[in-house]
Amino acid sequence: MLPAEIGPGLDERELDRIEERFGFRFAADHRVFLAAGLPHGTRAWPDWRGGDPADLAHRLAGPAEGVLFDVEHARFWHPDWRARPAQTSDALRLARAELAAAPPLVPVYGHRYLPATAGQWGHCVLSVHQSDIIVYGNDLAGYIRHEFAGRASGLPTRRSTVRFWSYFVNGGPGIDVRAPTPHTPYAVSAQEAVEYLRMLALERLIGRRLHPHHLIEAALAALVLGVETESLVLLAGLTRAGSEGADALFDRALVELGLAEGLPTDDTDLPWESARWELVRWWLRLIANGSMAPADGGDVIVHEGWEALAHPRALRPLVDRVDAYHGRGANRAGEGVQLAAAIVAEAGRLLAAGPWPPPDRPGPAERKSSVRSGC
Repeated sequence: MLPAEIGPGLDERELDRIEERFGFRFAADHRVFLAAGLPHGTRAWPDWRGGDPADLAHRLAGPAEGVLFDVEHARFWHPDWRARPAQTSDALRLARAELAAAPPLVPVYGHRYLPATAGQWGHCVLSVHQSDIIVYGNDLAGYIRHEFAGRASGLPTRRSTVRFWSYFVNGGPGIDVRAPTPHTPYAVSAQEAVEYLRMLALERLIGRRLHPHHLIEAALAALVLGVETESLVLLAGLTRAGSEGADALFDRALVELGLAEGLPTDDTDLPWESARWELVRWWLRLIANGSMAPADGGDVIVHEGWEALAHPRALRPLVDRVDAYHGRGANRAGEGVQLAAAIVAEAGRLLAAGPWPPPDRPGPAERKSSVRSGC
């Protein structure tokens, strides 16, 4: 199943030496996997036998360093840690000490990781981008089928029980890809302002978090561009301190603009399928026209399109480019620019490819609900 060369598996002495050298213990199923055969031939597979020790150490440190990056730049703070110090340097020092006590995450492929839980098996495989962490398989075998055969599991997603890391996948915020789409500008014409209001309504339908200030800002943008209804005026006039009525005013504005009746219904075997495909097309346009950072837009599409729509084949090239960016380009300026450009190019190709939604999306036999953040 794996698109890789498979070398002889690691024997017990090799596995023990790796654990001793790098200071962690493989989970039991990870040991069995590596003993059965060692995938290699691309940079995405960690070469535990002949790879560069510095590269392996960098991969092992990646999840913790990603969390530290968000501590410094996104004000992330784990609720189980002691109170955050006022100085960023002190916060980083404390966060590093707290992370040292958390179970390490061990790379399986690219930025997919298994917790280092000696003697245990069956833990979820996690996809890790800084503190944006989601489940990519109920267990190692399920992950392999998911990643390389495109088969979503029909089993309900389990909740993670791994100390520290379970916070992110069991409801912690991390980098919140479930909040309304981060892009700028919101709109440059009345038509785009109305479209943005519709997209917010679609995002709310599929369960993305709408806070009052998002609705207020959208109403203000619409008014500036000449879109005016009674409820939009009232919504734009709310303040953050007095924003309790924002949802009701937003609903009234949708009715006044004739948008409410045209919203799709949840009448397919995938959750909000029509709404998700419409949003995916919008996110692709934002990436292609430069309104949204390629990696940010790609992450949203991976979470809300690829995952929830049972891995449609049409989106696989884009997902691969997003994975490549996070796997090797995000911290290398030259390569990062090229990989970001590849995401933009693929977004443009998808938009120009033909009818929407793409005709090669999964058929009924392949459609299985994918709970993105429950494991």
